[in-house]
Amino acid sequence: MLENYIPIILVLVIAAIFAGAIIASSRIFGPKRPSKAKVMPYESGKNPIGAARQRFSVKYYLVAMLFIIFDIEVIYVYPWGVEFKNLLNSHGMFAFWPMFIFLVVLELGFLYIFKKGGLKWD
Repeated sequence: MLENYIPIILVLVIAAIFAGAIIASSRIFGPKRPSKAKVMPYESGKNPIGAARQRFSVKYYLVAMLFIIFDIEVIYVYPWGVEFKNLLNSHGMFAFWPMFIFLVVLELGFLYIFKKGGLKWD
């Protein structure tokens, strides 16, 4: 049983060694001429303005949570959709109704967010 995981472990070890070698070689062989411009924080080609600890709009966090919710939906729906025919043959309609209820509850939440204006970009 453990023999099946040896190739995966070997690839992970080689990848870790390679990543460490790349980082170490850039530190050893890279130029070391710091200047004021080089040590400044870089943000999309613009000079930083203000403090680093500024408040973000609640809208930002709302969009992030919505993304996570719909990402989790895909995690559940995609494998179910791939195996739906096999599930239907082995379990009958019992394979359909739990996912249907999950999607209905999720879409009710989506409609609630839509009605509250959570998807408007003002």
